[in-house]
Order: sequence, then C-alpha cells, then structure tokens
Amino acid sequence: MGVTEAVTPPSPFDPPSPPPEKPGAAPGAITPADVRDGAVVALVVGVAGLLLGLLWVWLAPRVQYVSNGEAVFLRNTESEARIAADGTFFLLSVGLGVLSAVGVFLWRRTGGVPLVVGLAVGSCFAALAGWRFGLWLGPSTDLVAAAARAGKGVPFDAPLQLLAHGALLAWPMAAVLLHLGLTALWGPRDPDPEPDFGWSGYYRAPEAPTAPEPAPAPSAETGPPAAPETPRP
Repeated sequence: MGVTEAVTPPSPFDPPSPPPEKPGAAPGAITPADVRDGAVVALVVGVAGLLLGLLWVWLAPRVQYVSNGEAVFLRNTESEARIAADGTFFLLSVGLGVLSAVGVFLWRRTGGVPLVVGLAVGSCFAALAGWRFGLWLGPSTDLVAAAARAGKGVPFDAPLQLLAHGALLAWPMAAVLLHLGLTALWGPRDPDPEPDFGWSGYYRAPEAPTAPEPAPAPSAETGPPAAPETPRP
C-alpha cells in the first residue's frame, strides 16, 4: 500500500517564490574583464614609479661632502638635507598616489576588488621602482672615486639615501584609501529592492455559498397533489 503525502494549497498570504537564477549570472561575480582591468591598472601604475624616481632626483636637496685628500667629511654637519630628502620622497609618493587613485576612479567608476588589488600591487611596485631608480640616477655611491674626481677641498654631492623606509608605503596607502573613499561617495549605487508585501494584487474574500431555491407552493387551481395509487392485488 503506497503512502501519499498531503499537498497544501498555496495561501494568498505567502510571498511569491523568487525566479530561478541563471547559471553564471550571480550578482557581484568577478568576470575576466574585471581581472584584465586590474592587471592593466597594476602595469600602468607600476611603470609610473619611474616618474617618482625622476622627480625625487630633481627636487630632493643634496648633501655635500668635501675631501682633504685623506678622508671625506660632511661640508655642513648641521644640514637637514637628509631628512628633507626623505620628506620629498614621501610627499611625491602621496601626490602620485592621489593622482593614480583619481585616474583609476575616473576610468572605472564601478570599482571592484580586481581594481583595488591592481592599484595596491602597482603602487607598491611603483614605490620600490621609484626608490631604486632615483638611487641609480643620483650621484655615485663610490665616495672615494667621487672625491678623487672633485679634487681636494672641492665639495661634491653625496648619493641619495632613503633613511625612513616607511615612506615606501605612502603611495599604496594614499592610493587605496582615496580610491575606496571615492567609490563609496560617488560610485554607482545598486537599485533599491521593490517592497514585497507577501502577495500580488489584492485580496478577494471567498464567496459565501448560495442557498438552494425553495420549491414553488401549490396554487388553489391545481389543488393539492394527488396521492400515489396503491397497487391492487
């Protein structure tokens, strides 16, 4: 003997069932185009680190040495040029981080995880590339050879140095934080969901059952109904 399950009819107060989702159409999913955009951002921002090195060499104040023919000494022992060189690198990194964040936001206002990751990776690489490129473009690190070329008693520029290595984080931090802020303030908004009241249309009360019509009463002309005849033996 089979067992049958009772089927409950749907109630008009039950919320409508959501439509079936299509495969591959999940909202907020990362697409290959998003990954490609993140890679482009990382590449462009990373190459921009060369600009940081150029500006650092051009704008950073120089520390000067002087030689007496036997040793090399600082020309001005009270100079703050070393600290100013770190400050110049820090300010340039923050400025380029702001520019990169604004540029990425204007290019893709929708934002997304791949863009943020690409911006962070590219900014870290740009800071490192700008630091090493600036050291390579700056004065030689061989003080003995530089003193010999300059001559006795003639001041010459010392090589660039970044004493505060924490300045390397200025570019990625400024870029990521500003980009997230721009996306939160002026990025596109998701449409508000429509209110769901649990039913569609209006509620119709069930109709009351109709009473059977009464039989017609006998009239005076026809008289009472005849009694049925009994069968004779």
